[in-house]
Amino acid sequence: MNKRESKSPGKPREQWVTRIGLVLAMAGNAIGLGNFLRFPVQCATNGGGAFMIPYFIAFFLLGIPLMWIEWGVGRFGGKYGHGTTPGMFHYLWQHPMAKYLGAIGITIPFCLILYYTYIVSWTLAYSVFSFTGKYFGVHGHELMANFLSAYQGTVKNQFFNGIGTAYLFFLITFALNIWILSRGLAKGIEWLANWALPTLGVFGIILMIRVFTLGIPDPAMPANSVMNGLAFIWNPDLTALGDIKVWLAATGQVFFTLSVGFGAIQTYASYLKPKDDVALSGLATASANAFAEVIIGGSIAIPVAVAFFGLQGTQAIAKGGSFDLGFFAMPLIFQRLPLGELFGTIWFLLLFLAGITSSVAMAQPMMAFLQEEFKVERKTAAMILGVLMFFLMQPVIFFLGHGFLDEMDFWIGTFGLVVFAIIEVVLFIWVFGADKAWREIMTGADIKIPRFFLFIMKYVTLTYLVVLLGVWLAQDGLDVILMKHVLPENYIYVWFARFLLTGVLILMLVLVHIAWKRKHRIKQVVP
Repeated sequence: MNKRESKSPGKPREQWVTRIGLVLAMAGNAIGLGNFLRFPVQCATNGGGAFMIPYFIAFFLLGIPLMWIEWGVGRFGGKYGHGTTPGMFHYLWQHPMAKYLGAIGITIPFCLILYYTYIVSWTLAYSVFSFTGKYFGVHGHELMANFLSAYQGTVKNQFFNGIGTAYLFFLITFALNIWILSRGLAKGIEWLANWALPTLGVFGIILMIRVFTLGIPDPAMPANSVMNGLAFIWNPDLTALGDIKVWLAATGQVFFTLSVGFGAIQTYASYLKPKDDVALSGLATASANAFAEVIIGGSIAIPVAVAFFGLQGTQAIAKGGSFDLGFFAMPLIFQRLPLGELFGTIWFLLLFLAGITSSVAMAQPMMAFLQEEFKVERKTAAMILGVLMFFLMQPVIFFLGHGFLDEMDFWIGTFGLVVFAIIEVVLFIWVFGADKAWREIMTGADIKIPRFFLFIMKYVTLTYLVVLLGVWLAQDGLDVILMKHVLPENYIYVWFARFLLTGVLILMLVLVHIAWKRKHRIKQVVP
């Protein structure tokens, strides 16, 4: 089979209507909850300014090169009628195994939305709780943690008497995702990006202005100020750079926040025309994400938390995790601000918009796979996807308190991403060929990328990924595999999570096999 024969005749594939819509959609894919929840926590717990130095180094040596690679792979696959990595890998490497490796690029985003959608629904709920003042009067970190636990249905108390409220907001968020996907690329995803990203930016600027005009909440503690919070982020303690954990945390944050390794960027890029730019567009996407994360995300949560809780208090809160800063500390702060209901609503709506633009991006690879490989109509594909998602989301919701979500997040959100990124770098740069890959990236480019980036892609980026995976496995992987931190009563739920993930991967492998068998039969029948 040659490449000319592989191009798909028949109904034209969807395409982006405008370039700004494409960039906004790509930025919406990258800009998610991690920009505003995970980034401040990672920065606060890893030395503030000391964290930012390896962050920017990783951004240039890992993030931007991977962004260009995934844009290049995606547009390359789109030329041959493939919007998902099984088809893309098939033409990068003429080997029967290639398409099965590509199945990982459908499995990862699909499994991610099984739990990410539920987390996004919390932000929608909390925006309503802020507007109505439901959590106002809940004082103290422990009580606010109990408020979230009761909302999630893991405990019962005076705040909530079951999971009903959380399930309602989950249904709303889930339905919005499926509705947007059913409308297609232009009328759904691009439409969402065109209004959600500017709105998110406006909300971020409003919150930044409020933070910068906060002053010193407690005159008796002048050290607790917004300026000291900003100084913590931008004045590095160079001695902290000797700690390998700071470098690993910064590298991991860049990797996660750009949404590389998920399989969604390739799908979005596949809707480009063969000579549409990927060089400038990829750089613009990465830059927009960095701006949202560093400038907006870094100017809200940490400075305002330092102003109210002090630097040490903020670091202590951050050690509890992303939820502690975003869902515990911020609501406590809003209660102490004039018009706190309004600013709380804006904060959580910002998180919701960031989350939903990412969740639809994660669902699009499966949508594209059904539409292109099985010729399923868009609305039918959305219905099939919705039914499958809804069924598999139930364990995440009802077994949340038993470590089910955490187990999925490690294998998908940590291990899986790095493994898949390594696979695509090897296939595109080493198997397909570095020179051919470079020509693919530079075709139609609106900017000239310095050629030394090809050296970075070939050696530095790959080394970065392999080291990152190795250290993660050494630090956390063995403990996770052996369930050392899992309570004995939760073993069955953790095994269930592993069984679900394995089952989804097997399902994707089977679907890829069936799709290629169908192609072979059709080719034999059609003269």
